[in-house]
Amino acid sequence: MTQTAQASDLFDFWIGDWDASWIGTDGKPGRGRNRIGRILDGKVLEENFEETPDGTSPPLKGRSLSVLHQLLGQWRQSWVDNQGGYFSFTGLAEGDRRIFITDTVMKNGQPSAQRMVFHDIRKDTFTWDWESTGDGGKTWKLLWRIHYKRHAP
Repeated sequence: MTQTAQASDLFDFWIGDWDASWIGTDGKPGRGRNRIGRILDGKVLEENFEETPDGTSPPLKGRSLSVLHQLLGQWRQSWVDNQGGYFSFTGLAEGDRRIFITDTVMKNGQPSAQRMVFHDIRKDTFTWDWESTGDGGKTWKLLWRIHYKRHAP
């Protein structure tokens, strides 16, 4: 797969209704639900993420739109959330991993970026990692890991 000709189905594994679970930085379990579907004549993936309220803090709610940019031949995503977060990503594949990565910016004089890595992808489960780099991608630090399981109707 080249960077100029990505497949239109690169992120199809993600389509569905998912239960998400993780262990927070405070050691407490977190849960949420993520619904991903096709919209706009099937050309755009729409994500609707909602953390299950725990009663102690406002739950994270976020939305993303992902599309195979025809002119560039690569996947692009925009994410927004109820905590004021905004990210713009470029999608790519590395073997059986699917990745959305931010543009590299200079932070404290170092090239910095963040990325989502989808891996261990199976029909009804996958793992999602949120990672950051402060050295231009030589090394990546895991910040958040979510385990996804297809939601049972």
